[in-house]
Amino acid sequence: MQVRRRTSEGWVLTDGDGKEVLYPHDVLPPDLNDDKRMPVFVYRDAGGRQVASARPPKATVGQFAMFRVNRVDREGAHLDWGLKPDLVVPLDEQRHPMEEGRWYLVRVVLDTRSDQLFGSTLIEDFLNNDELTVQEGDAVDLIVFGRSELGLNVIVNGRHQGLVHANDVFKRVGIGDKLTGHVKYIRDDRKLDITLQPIGYRQYNDANVDLVVRRLRAGKGFLAFTDKSSTEAIYAEFGISKKAFKKAVGALYRERLVRLEEDGIVWVG
Repeated sequence: MQVRRRTSEGWVLTDGDGKEVLYPHDVLPPDLNDDKRMPVFVYRDAGGRQVASARPPKATVGQFAMFRVNRVDREGAHLDWGLKPDLVVPLDEQRHPMEEGRWYLVRVVLDTRSDQLFGSTLIEDFLNNDELTVQEGDAVDLIVFGRSELGLNVIVNGRHQGLVHANDVFKRVGIGDKLTGHVKYIRDDRKLDITLQPIGYRQYNDANVDLVVRRLRAGKGFLAFTDKSSTEAIYAEFGISKKAFKKAVGALYRERLVRLEEDGIVWVG
């Protein structure tokens, strides 16, 4: 928006079509454009006025993000979203009662009737697989929103729901983590099976072998680990025991897929 004039409450900005909002600060950002224009995020303050902020919040309308609960009252859970006032998750928008100090994955929603923003933890209500915008083999952006015995429930490209099966997860993953995956299969009921590795990637019967191979490829064909590496270092990197690591490397060595050197493992497959 363009800087128009200064008032006792701050600076008035305009969008060029006559719409004005208040930037409630005495000092303007130092990196204004030559024509005194600045990118802003517009929202309503506690009094209902539209105001502008030069600093965007952690998420905007239609986006998902992890937020910490500042406090809980009869109005709902008040979240730290980077601006004041807090973003509120009303009681009827909470899948489970939210607790002060804890972090939750939340969708930012605009109530078109009141023109007010609110948050919701009813994640699945905002996901739709009826009209899919992805195809099998597509690379997709994922956000983890749940776990079950089957695997990880994920948001796909911010609009669909998918499942990463448990046998395809080889690292610690938490709610809210952002990952990259691929659409492995679209079921007849429109459900999406997601894999965390490219389609056509060779998998091994032993999950630990597959884990080492993926880390080798991610490390451009080299891992700085040997049979002399400590148990603690191996677990910190791979999440498996030293015995399991050595067994996996031995299997790759017998297939002549790796070369063992003094300073590490080299992929030659």
